[in-house]
Amino acid sequence: MGEFPGFPTAAVAATEAACGIPVALKEISYRRGAAVWKATGPEGAVAVKAGDGEGAAVTQREAAVLKAIGWPDYLLASGGDEGAAWLVTRWFGGPSTWQAFAPVRGAADGKNGALSASVDLCRAVAELHSSGWIHSDLQPSHGLHTDHGVRLIDCSWSWREGTQPVTGFRGGITHLVAPELAASINAGQPATPSTAGDVYALAGTLWTCVTGRWPLDYAVAGIEPGRLTPAEIRAHIAGHRIPLDTAAPWPAFQDLLRLVLLGRASDRPTAAELAETLAKVAR
Repeated sequence: MGEFPGFPTAAVAATEAACGIPVALKEISYRRGAAVWKATGPEGAVAVKAGDGEGAAVTQREAAVLKAIGWPDYLLASGGDEGAAWLVTRWFGGPSTWQAFAPVRGAADGKNGALSASVDLCRAVAELHSSGWIHSDLQPSHGLHTDHGVRLIDCSWSWREGTQPVTGFRGGITHLVAPELAASINAGQPATPSTAGDVYALAGTLWTCVTGRWPLDYAVAGIEPGRLTPAEIRAHIAGHRIPLDTAAPWPAFQDLLRLVLLGRASDRPTAAELAETLAKVAR
């Protein structure tokens, strides 16, 4: 990960305008050349992302996506150039989907809350899809459950139907890439996101939140994912060589996800249909 970089000077004015003075900074994450801080002041809190090199391109792309989607009160400011870029967004208070499922993973009585969170996440994805956008990188930490609904974050790979696919897209997080997308990417074909691919990642996200493990059982397949490149992992996924994980702490819930993860892309429900199906699961 490397040493956490310094806060971008260019973002100071926008941060102070949103938070008030003085501003307190908390380091949140630093991955692939992009750092995230929580900035808090007397008038509120924001998230600040800054990147250089590869991280600059990711940050610029996310700012462009957020402007194009037009979510109100999300993107507050952005700037930079090819070498360095930054953006400031609202800080959305509330647990991630991963955190919402913590009681279930801990064998506590938390199924009601987790089920509500799963339905809310599916409906947020369905709303995004209805606007013509695909998230393209759904995973357990990318949905935040706030008092005003689910907010989807980390939208740097999000794509609007009818536009050219983003150069360099590799299906989002490798462990949740749909088999058909993995095959397309490894074949060198244009990697075009799809609602079906999003729903696969959505089901995989919820499976991971329930079990605490990725949906595919690498150990049974004799695979150590840490020793393989993403392309090698995608080859196994595309060839359906890795069975679904057998951990079943919540069978009634997981049986519905299993249908999505093992079925053909053309047979997958929409995100809205998955929400309605999950809403009927017995606790």
